[in-house]
Amino acid sequence: MSKFTKEMVYDYADKLLIGLTEEENKQVLDEFEIIDQNIDLINKIPNISEVEPMTHCLLDFEYELRDDTVEESVDIEDLLDNCDDYLDREIKVPKVVDKNDIHG
Repeated sequence: MSKFTKEMVYDYADKLLIGLTEEENKQVLDEFEIIDQNIDLINKIPNISEVEPMTHCLLDFEYELRDDTVEESVDIEDLLDNCDDYLDREIKVPKVVDKNDIHG
């Protein structure tokens, strides 16, 4: 797999509608480099490809899967009647994060 580049980070950030500064882009690249180094270390473990995948870290873990059953849900109009403010089927909520708080 190829390494992440500055251009790739900017491209993904744009697709996610996240504006990155040059410093933030470098931070993301540095973090990916650390992740890549750790993956390289894991891949150097002898016989790692022969290890069987686990579903849980405890050997004696028991679980029972439920059947998927369709259940009746509450009517959307009844739910919206409990809301203070909504438009069509979307509930309006107060703003809790200011864009200036994200990078602060």
